Amino acid sequence: MPTYSLSAEPAHSRWNRSLEPRIEIASGDTVHMECLDSSGAQVHPGMTVDQFLAIDRSRIHALNGPIFVRDSEPGDTLEIEVLEVQHKGWGWSSVTPGLGFLKERFTDPFLFHWTLDAHLTRSLFPAVVPLRPFCGVMGVAPAEDGEFRTRPPGPFGGNMDVRELCAGAKLYLPVLNAGALFSAGDAHAAQGDGEVCINGIECPANVTLRFHVHKHHSLPGPLIQSTDSKVPEVPADSWIVVESASDPAAAARAATSRMVDLLADHWGFAPEHAYILCSVAMKLRLSQVVNEPIFTVSAAMPRQILPERNLF
Repeated sequence: MPTYSLSAEPAHSRWNRSLEPRIEIASGDTVHMECLDSSGAQVHPGMTVDQFLAIDRSRIHALNGPIFVRDSEPGDTLEIEVLEVQHKGWGWSSVTPGLGFLKERFTDPFLFHWTLDAHLTRSLFPAVVPLRPFCGVMGVAPAEDGEFRTRPPGPFGGNMDVRELCAGAKLYLPVLNAGALFSAGDAHAAQGDGEVCINGIECPANVTLRFHVHKHHSLPGPLIQSTDSKVPEVPADSWIVVESASDPAAAARAATSRMVDLLADHWGFAPEHAYILCSVAMKLRLSQVVNEPIFTVSAAMPRQILPERNLF
C-alpha cells in the first residue's frame, strides 16, 4: 500500500470539519507525519521561563492534518495503527500558573528542559525515566459545524493523553464526517497517568501511522488495542475503552458500561458476568485530569484473560 509524507507545517490548533485536508489517502495506506512540539515550535532548548510565559498559547497542540480517508463515512470506524513515534532528542515540561492538578499549590511558573536518549532520560537526576513516545492528541473532526479548541477531548478522540497509544497500539475512532478528517500531534516522550502538572515530556516527533476503514461498524467513542512493547512499565496487551466527561465518576461509569457491552457483544458474556469480570480484572485509570473541565478515564481489560478476537 502507498506511503505518504506530511511536513510539520502548516499545523492547526482548532477542530473544524471545514478545514481543507492536507492529504487524501485510501484504507490501508501509511502516512509519515512530522509533528511539532505542542507549543508549535515556540519552545526551544535553553529557553528561559520568562520567554516561555510570552509564547502564543492559541497555537498550543499544533496538529498535523487533516487527513481525508477515502470511502469513510459516518457510521464507519477508522482504525489507526501506530507504527512508530520517534522523538528528536529533546523535550520540555512546565508548571503554568492556573493550570494543572495542583494549581493551588504550584503557583509560580517553571520550565524544565529534557535531554532524551533513545529509550530513557537521566535529565531529572537521580531519576531514570523510561521513554515511550506517543501522540497526546489523535482524533477525527467533530460532527458539529464550527471551530473548537483542541484542549477538551470527546467521542471523536482528540486530547485524550492516553499513554498506551505508543508504537504497536491501535486506536479505533467513530467516523463522524465524510473522509474522517484525522489529525494528530502533541507528542510526549513520556507521560504519567493524569499528566498532573499539565505536561508530559513535550517534544517534536516523527510519527508513522497506518489507516484502515471498517465499514458499517459504529463506535460510541474511542477504543484502543494496546500492546506489550517490552518497554518497562508499559501495560500488557489490553482492550481499552476511553471516556471523557466533566465529572470523572461519570466518565468512569461510562467507560465501565462500555466495557460491559464490549465483553457481552464480542465474547458472549451475560451482562452480569461481564460486570463481575470488570470488577475482578479491569484496570480503571485516570488518563488525564488537567484538561479542565473535562477528565479522561481509561478502562483496560487484559487481553490475555480473554479468547483472541478480531473486533473489526
